[in-house]
Amino acid sequence: MLVPITNAPRDYAWGSRSLIAALQGRPEAADPEAEIWFGDHPSDPSELDDGSGLTLDRWIADKGAAHGVDGRLPYLLKLLAASSVLSIQVHPSKAQAEEAFARESQLPEGAARNYADDNHKPEMIVALSDRFEALCGLRELGATRRLLESLGEAADPLRRRLTDQDGLAAAIGWLLSGDAQEVVDAIVAALADAQSTEFAAELANARRLAFWYPGDPGVVVALLMNYVVLHHGESVFLRAGMLHAYVAGLGVELMAASDNVLRGGLTPKRIDVDELLRILDPTPGPVPVVLPVSAGDGARGVEAFPADVPDFALMRARVSGASPAVIRPSGPVIVLATQGAVVVEGAGAAVELTPGRAVFATPDEPELRITGEGEAFIAQPGSADAEAGGRATAAA
Repeated sequence: MLVPITNAPRDYAWGSRSLIAALQGRPEAADPEAEIWFGDHPSDPSELDDGSGLTLDRWIADKGAAHGVDGRLPYLLKLLAASSVLSIQVHPSKAQAEEAFARESQLPEGAARNYADDNHKPEMIVALSDRFEALCGLRELGATRRLLESLGEAADPLRRRLTDQDGLAAAIGWLLSGDAQEVVDAIVAALADAQSTEFAAELANARRLAFWYPGDPGVVVALLMNYVVLHHGESVFLRAGMLHAYVAGLGVELMAASDNVLRGGLTPKRIDVDELLRILDPTPGPVPVVLPVSAGDGARGVEAFPADVPDFALMRARVSGASPAVIRPSGPVIVLATQGAVVVEGAGAAVELTPGRAVFATPDEPELRITGEGEAFIAQPGSADAEAGGRATAAA
């Protein structure tokens, strides 16, 4: 069964007044539009796009079982639009979330908590804008030392701590603890005159972060992270323990259905330094960029973004003329249009989608045909052995 769904944009302060509006062909919004959620997450479930006001979680509870939907969706699909940086953050593994959620459930009522559920939150974002900026993972230590040298003596107390990855983790804790505020302030002041051919983009980004969050130690934590610019169709996959922050741009985001976030700067919200360090993976390395690959089985016009998780798989269909994409679902599917106009056809029904509109397809649909002229992203559960991509073919 095909169920058209919709949702209202969430107005977080870091959102954009223009990016989602332009995608949907609307005038610039009066307030920031940060995210549109497509799914049944209880914090903001989609509504059926029929004016009834019925939410997708209620529809699934009432009618899902009859159409092969077994409980809540394991994933959440979003449009994300950032005009300023999101908080630096990290997400737990499944085992860490289960242990911590059970531990916090024993706390007295009103006590501060870090965990909203017992699930992990791996996530992937694909750039829709021509330029999507992000901070992803911790930079290789030798390169970070060279960057810090461009800041002169102000950065020496930090640079001396970066002996290995354990020192890197300890340095992050030191910066966020409040004990390093004089060093943070000195490094931020040194940004004004710092020059580096190798790290010009990183320094420019840090100056922008310092303007948005003056005095925040997250500005210096960001100097330890990989800065990356994605172009349309490029993606990053963020595994458990990887420090990250989206900076600016429009993208399609797919994640496990969880609210578990540990913050590490660039935010007025609570930061639990000890818990952040407990789940942080301090292994430095390159940006985990994911490029689309063929979805297999001789598919044409259908690409997969590989992610080694069972919760979700993400594909993209780009259709034109007489060559439809054919998707054989591995579970409940959400199709979200992002360019042009596409038609999603099931068994005896069809739904036309324009950018920013979506349809939920139940698992009893043997196949979905996507036709028209445009681009659409397809979210579904990952395979049981955590091989992403689903099963897709293209028919003539």
